[in-house]
Amino acid sequence: MKKILIIGPGGSGKSTLSRALGQKLGLEVLHLDRFYWSSGWIKPAPDDWQKTVNQLLARDAWIIDGNYSGTLSQRIEACDTIVFLDLATVVCLWRVTKRWLLHRKTTRPDMAEGCDEKLDIEFMNWVLGYSRRSRPKVVKLLQENQTTKKIVWLKSRKDVDRFINSPA
Repeated sequence: MKKILIIGPGGSGKSTLSRALGQKLGLEVLHLDRFYWSSGWIKPAPDDWQKTVNQLLARDAWIIDGNYSGTLSQRIEACDTIVFLDLATVVCLWRVTKRWLLHRKTTRPDMAEGCDEKLDIEFMNWVLGYSRRSRPKVVKLLQENQTTKKIVWLKSRKDVDRFINSPA
């Protein structure tokens, strides 16, 4: 495992798993949220975002966490391992609420500077709708790539713990 992509709904633990795996494997961790957003939650121009993703993928080794469906196929093509955090919606909702309570009025470590933690209806709806809207697309991509990529499908905190504690 040299180029690992970690995907899943908001609140599934992508950043936490990335940090733990990065420490275990000695790989650089790239949180897409840090690269996508500018201070004040400003989105990049599409061409600028594509250029950023290209630069990240060109590195020799990495762990990239984040969704951003517009570049997901490209990131899947570049990686050797895909970790899908497929946790229950209620768990994810609890975690984003807890994260907001812990980090409100501050910028969490995996987010771009100047993007204080927020919890708004748009984000909550995105988390609520992930299993219906995004998950089927992710499952299809995993199935399409199962012969050329290592797929790690984690459905619970216990699965995540076992994965982290397994031999590299």
